[in-house]
Amino acid sequence: MKRTEWFSRIFPVIEDNGILPGIIERLSGTPARLEEIIRTTSPELLIIKTGEKWSINEETGHLADMEPLWLGRLEDLINGATELRVADLTNQKTHTANHNATPAPVLLQQFREQRQQLVIRLWSLNDEQLTKSALHPRLKTPMRIIDLAYFVAEHDDHHLAGIRQLFR
Repeated sequence: MKRTEWFSRIFPVIEDNGILPGIIERLSGTPARLEEIIRTTSPELLIIKTGEKWSINEETGHLADMEPLWLGRLEDLINGATELRVADLTNQKTHTANHNATPAPVLLQQFREQRQQLVIRLWSLNDEQLTKSALHPRLKTPMRIIDLAYFVAEHDDHHLAGIRQLFR
């Protein structure tokens, strides 16, 4: 099955803030889902690259590399920015980090700790903060906090699905 490229994805505007708790739960569970993959995979397989595709360690490192952007964009929304901060679309941080030299459990722990910060921050928000929006710089569409949370959850699942495809 062919997976849609990340930069080809289109994201709907989510009107119902009442589904945010479910999205936060999904975000909270990503480290555990990733841990299940890592725990059941031999260390030698975690660093194998297939062509230009990242290894499992690199995918794990990438998820951790993205956390400061997600938290920063959340703060952009809370602080009333008109446009969300720009991502490095080349993923330079991941490409230069040499994640294959770091044991997968260490990468996973880094991701888990950073993700916990995002989840705690999301749970702390009030209804007024949930109404704020800012323009997503690449998609050129307005995003509210719920849209950002959904975007991050979809990004997580995009990479977890990519990892699972490495085994097929």
